[in-house]
Amino acid sequence: MPAVSIEHYENFPVASWLSPPALRPAIAAIYHFARTADDLADEGDASADERLRDLTAYRADLRAVAAGRPPSPRWEQRVFAPLGRVLASFHLPVPLLEDLLDAFEQDLVKTDYATRSELLDYCRRSANPIGRLLLHLYGIDDARALRSSDAICSALQLVNFWQDFTVDGPRGRLYAPREDRQRHAVEGQDLLALRDSPGARALIGELCGWARALMTEGAPLVHQIPGRAGWELRLVVQGGLRILDKLEAMHFAALLQRPRLGALDAPPLLWRALTMKTRRQETAR
Repeated sequence: MPAVSIEHYENFPVASWLSPPALRPAIAAIYHFARTADDLADEGDASADERLRDLTAYRADLRAVAAGRPPSPRWEQRVFAPLGRVLASFHLPVPLLEDLLDAFEQDLVKTDYATRSELLDYCRRSANPIGRLLLHLYGIDDARALRSSDAICSALQLVNFWQDFTVDGPRGRLYAPREDRQRHAVEGQDLLALRDSPGARALIGELCGWARALMTEGAPLVHQIPGRAGWELRLVVQGGLRILDKLEAMHFAALLQRPRLGALDAPPLLWRALTMKTRRQETAR
């Protein structure tokens, strides 16, 4: 099976050669479910009402295959036929898949967030289900692992937000919480219009620090995931941290330029993944 690209869905770990071969079809099925729903919410020229109707139909197909009934033909071959097999084989928690759809629907009706808690509730549905679904495939369900996974996935979602001001602004979406904007005297319209300023850079710097703290909180999970999957998670964590490093290096001018990873980032990412230490090792130092 070819590797699954994460170019358009940054918070989804790839079904790459690092993933356990037996799980690659399941990971790919979850990816295509999430990717297609994300496209329904974001891509093309459909109105918000049309997108909501499509997502409602998509949810109905999910519930159909979860109940053992045939879905509609529209997404059957690419999405719901393989997902149905995975649901039957691995008993995936369907509420986690529905949470993803909740988040995509929310993006169509909510474009601003008052507090960090409110934004984290969005991350709980837009990002955290991915990590929990993967842990389910790996057979890991203890509370500590789930908390760490949630921290990593929420951090990745936040990194995506602070990386994507130039993408979300033209769409009219504000993910920087109002409480943080007010503290730095930055107006929401300034962010939407991509107006760079010292206050905006200070705001983005603080938000990046929040994302880094969350990632650091969850990072010990890489030592709990066995084998190749654990190594893939190391690269995912380090990829998010690398984007934060790039934002810091550009003095948080994310309203002017979108940082991205390239081929030159591979060696430092691999080195950092290889040298990740446990909290116990860090304390010993």
